[in-house]
Amino acid sequence: MVVVTGQNKVSGNPDDAMSSSDAEDDFQEPATPTATQAGQALPLLPQQFPEVVPLNVGGMYFTTRLSTLRRYEDTMLAAMFSGRHYIPTDAEGRYFIDRDGTYFGDILNFLRSGDLPSRERVRSVYKEAQYYSIGPLLDNLEDIQPLKGEKVRQAFLGLMPYYKDHLERIIEIAKLRAMQRKARFAKLKVCVFKEEMPITPYECPHFNSLRFERSESETKLFEHHCEVDVSFGPWEAVADVYDLLHCIVTDLSDRGITVDHQCIGVCDKHLINHYYCKRPIYEFKITWW
Repeated sequence: MVVVTGQNKVSGNPDDAMSSSDAEDDFQEPATPTATQAGQALPLLPQQFPEVVPLNVGGMYFTTRLSTLRRYEDTMLAAMFSGRHYIPTDAEGRYFIDRDGTYFGDILNFLRSGDLPSRERVRSVYKEAQYYSIGPLLDNLEDIQPLKGEKVRQAFLGLMPYYKDHLERIIEIAKLRAMQRKARFAKLKVCVFKEEMPITPYECPHFNSLRFERSESETKLFEHHCEVDVSFGPWEAVADVYDLLHCIVTDLSDRGITVDHQCIGVCDKHLINHYYCKRPIYEFKITWW
């Protein structure tokens, strides 16, 4: 290697002068990889796949056609086996996907012939379809139970913007009370009311006029917070209090929380004249073990 440098003024001390060998040592060329090192590198893209593809998905073995994996081009599987990405293989030469393979068979069955899973497997297969970005499968699953019913339920719960926050509050309060008391379970009061106005059989005929003709001062008299831990409502829909209670219990149960509830009365707070709150109060019992 030829190094071109400017002329340096010779100093009086010969030890200060840099020898040509020292200069060459400071400008070494990068070492060229040996054949052994090159052989250890990942194979050059694009990667070639056989027509029949053996798969190892999280330790579960599958075999399918390459065209099946590429059925829908906008999916993760089509991208993985397009040849643009390197897919590692196991000791037996199967292409390895680091994902639980429990429901991968359902994914392949849809890609092969459009078959949909049984109802009890729909939710889990839906999560896998989300992971692999299989849009047509997601659309089909959303149109069958239980996901179709879940869309209707979520439309109702969308009327209550703080629904999830209130669920978290129930869980947190129950956990703190159980820990403080070193108890197996904890109880808390929950108010679930549909109507904004106090409703009794006597008040029903006057409800509409009260609702739309109240003055600002009267409105404040009707606004109050019941003495409970968590309050849900109001909302305007056909679904009633028992429907919302079902949603609350279902969502808590889905998180592994054992919950029992019963109505223990109503809020009797006096508001104005002969009007009382009358919102139903429920006792929730959260059992931790």
